[in-house]
This record gives sequence, C-alpha cells and structure tokens, in this order.
Amino acid sequence: MRRLGMVMLAMGWALGLSQAADAETRITYKSAKAGTSYYQMAVELAEAVKKASEGEIIVTVEESQGSVQNVKEAAVRSGNYVFTSPPGLIRRAMAGKKPFAPANPAFENLRSLFPIPSLTMHFVVRADRGIESFADLAGKTFLIGKGSFGAREAKRTLELFGVQGVNLVESELSNAVAALKNGQIDGFATAGSWPAPNVVEAAASVPVRILSMTDEQVAETGRTKLVIPAGTYPGMDSDVVTTSLPVGAYTVTGMEEEAAYLFTKDYWETREQRASASPWWKGVTPDGLVTLAAPLHPGARRYYEEAGFTLPANLQ
Repeated sequence: MRRLGMVMLAMGWALGLSQAADAETRITYKSAKAGTSYYQMAVELAEAVKKASEGEIIVTVEESQGSVQNVKEAAVRSGNYVFTSPPGLIRRAMAGKKPFAPANPAFENLRSLFPIPSLTMHFVVRADRGIESFADLAGKTFLIGKGSFGAREAKRTLELFGVQGVNLVESELSNAVAALKNGQIDGFATAGSWPAPNVVEAAASVPVRILSMTDEQVAETGRTKLVIPAGTYPGMDSDVVTTSLPVGAYTVTGMEEEAAYLFTKDYWETREQRASASPWWKGVTPDGLVTLAAPLHPGARRYYEEAGFTLPANLQ
C-alpha cells in the first residue's frame, strides 16, 4: 500500500508539472543583433510580459542578423513566431519583390501585431574634429556599419546631401566606439531607437556631437522627421533633428489566436512601466498602428477591439 501511495504521489506530481507546462504560452521573438537597442528592447519586453502574465507567457529572444533575415524566416517558421521589421520589407515580401523574389505564397500569411520604437538615424562625431554639419564630413573617416539598414541609409543620406570625399568605413558597428575613442575614425552612423546604447557608450568615452538636419534635408531624404530631445546623451545641450523609419512586430497566421491576443494585450498594458525605465518606449502610441503593413492577426484584432482602440483604415 505504501508503495502504491508513493506511485500515486509521483503520478500526481508528474501530472501537475505537465499541466503547468501546458499552461505556459511560449513565444519566439526574433529581434536584432545582440548589443543593439532592438535586442535590448526585446529582452525588456520579454521580462515585462513574463511578469505581467505571472509566468504564463514565456518569450524567448532570438538574435538575428537583420530584418531581411527575420522576414525570410517567417516563410518557414511555424507556431508562435514573432519578428521585427520595417513595414517596407513586409510590403516587398508580400508583393514578391527583391530581396524576396520570386514570389512566395508563404508571405501572404504575414500578420501585424503592434508598432515598436522607430529606427532613428544617429550621425555621431568626435567633438574635437571641427565637424559642425554634414558638409564638414568631407575628408573625414566615417564608419557606417556593414550590411544593415543603418549602413545603407547613412551612405544614401550623405549622397543625397552631396557630401564629397568622405572615407566611408564599412565595418561592424561593434568596432565603432573603440575606433572613435582611439581616434581611428572621426565619427560613425548608427540606426536604433534613442537613447541608443552604442551612442551612450561613445558619449561616455569621449566628447561627441550628434549632427542635426535642417527641415529641408529631412524632406530630401523622404523619411519621417524625428527630434531627439536635448539631454538624451551626455553633452547634448540642444535638440537634434534627424530621420526615422517605422518598425513593427509581426507574426504569421499560424500563431495561436490566444497567444497573439495575450502578447498584444501585455505589450500595451506594460508600455508605461517599460517607458519609465527605458525612454525609447515613450515614442510608441496607438497612432503608430497606421504604419503596420500587413493585416492584423485575429488575436491582436480581438484585443484592440476589446480595448477600444480606433483602428486605422489600413487595418480595418
């Protein structure tokens, strides 16, 4: 009898563990390279959602090499796969355009969840190199990164502004702060939501200046204007005008409706808490829903309708 009781106890314990495991909703969140602002955001979101759901939602953050990889993986990933991407890449994937050609029917299954902080361009230079404007970059050595949106956008911006004779260094951004500190470069460009960790690190290592654009220059880029408030970085005494690119969190039709509902709900309901610790979340508002480029996932739509969000025409 004693042995039978122990067996029954063990079975009950195993059943309890099984039920606990079944109660968990597991989500994979594909973000960006480790060390970037977007990877840090993903970690913050995962921690906030776990706490808000009392452990019922477990978000595993996966490092990625960029948004193109995130979108391409969506064609072959199943289940609760969430990834970040600018809306332009979502539209190109759904239309079968480069870099997603030829057309893949799997991209028709892309679905929107919520907007996240925008990609913000930072043009950072050493304060002791006499660089007051973009024109002053002529003849300077400037690191732009490698194979990323920030690298492409930095090169494009300098070309649009007619800056000539810049020695562009296409190297990993992880090298930027050390190279700036050692005087190997005069500045670097990076794309990330403010305050960007690598810009904070650079400003703590050596006096820096962040170049500001005129309204005419912003219009020339065709991007969205964004103002980084004074005091965001050490030594930054005035607002900086720059450009930004909207970014959203997307998934696929295979994501469980309840998972999408709960993840979207906890995302919005913990936003103020996250913003109090990390300022980049302050820029996220329901107005950003209009930037999303795919139909809403049914689970996300259910939350927005229950919460009384006014959905823009593109998501109706």
